[in-house]
Amino acid sequence: MGKKAVVTGGAGFVGSHLCEALLKKGFEVVAMDDLSTGREQNVNGFAADPAFKLVVADINDQNKTREHFKGAQYVFHLAALADIVPSIVNPRQYFNSNVDGTMSVLEAVREVCPDLKKFVYAASSSCYGMPDKCPTSETAEIRPEYPYALTKYLGEQLALHWGKVYKLPVISLRLFNVYGPRSRTSGTYGAVFGVFLAQKLANKPFTVVGDGKQTRDFTFVTDVVSAFMAAAGSDLAGEIFNVGSGNTYSVKRLVELLGGEITHIPKRPGEPDCTFADISKIQSKLNWKPEISFEKGVKVLLDNIDYWREAPVWTPEAIHEATRDWFKYLTK
Repeated sequence: MGKKAVVTGGAGFVGSHLCEALLKKGFEVVAMDDLSTGREQNVNGFAADPAFKLVVADINDQNKTREHFKGAQYVFHLAALADIVPSIVNPRQYFNSNVDGTMSVLEAVREVCPDLKKFVYAASSSCYGMPDKCPTSETAEIRPEYPYALTKYLGEQLALHWGKVYKLPVISLRLFNVYGPRSRTSGTYGAVFGVFLAQKLANKPFTVVGDGKQTRDFTFVTDVVSAFMAAAGSDLAGEIFNVGSGNTYSVKRLVELLGGEITHIPKRPGEPDCTFADISKIQSKLNWKPEISFEKGVKVLLDNIDYWREAPVWTPEAIHEATRDWFKYLTK
């Protein structure tokens, strides 16, 4: 691998772990983040490293960002707005960040990175919607159920198209239910781990959707980072790979591991009963495999639970209010 890597969304959850791994491999690393959901706290552990630089900027502001892409051999594009509810309420904002933002990054790379060896796009398994089959392969029908899923898929298509037309070496990784230390603590109602960990700290019951038998392909963040590294180091381009744990786990099992009381809230429209990645392609073509068991990953989170002390504590009433538009628009 080369010497310089740019990570958009580098102060975010996955991005900060990726920056840390790249630094350990001897890279000069530029993390680009507008800190709308990323946190400077996420990079504090390595911010003093002379090989690291945090650029606080919007990826759409090419006047601020273009110069920082210069000389990069590797670009990892993770910057994006996430979560279902705000994407339903503010679809234009999501399009601006996830679609226009991706194009801005691609154009900057095309213009100032003549020695680019790999552009790795962080795609989302939400593009599959409610799949017919689990495990779900990369050839499954694309069925985005809400604006976040659509905008992440459109960003993927942009990256692959720029790869085809402008000969950029692009690989897209469709991530399944990533969890681990530094996952988001924003005020937005979103990922189950952030919700549950804040509830546990507050000694409140876990708000389990439906009967809790729905399963998710919970994939530990360091395994996801190793997939990014494998993609960057490969000779392949124009490929899409699922990144998952090799298994799927029920929300009930998560509650058992976290330990605590539960309260049930209504099942939500547009959510699959199962997410489960078929990872045979990435295993065979990139020689990648997950290493962290679900039980070990949850223990790591519990050992680092203080990180979520600032996260909002969601109650059934607050969730009902926050997801009103979700039910309004997605109910068939």
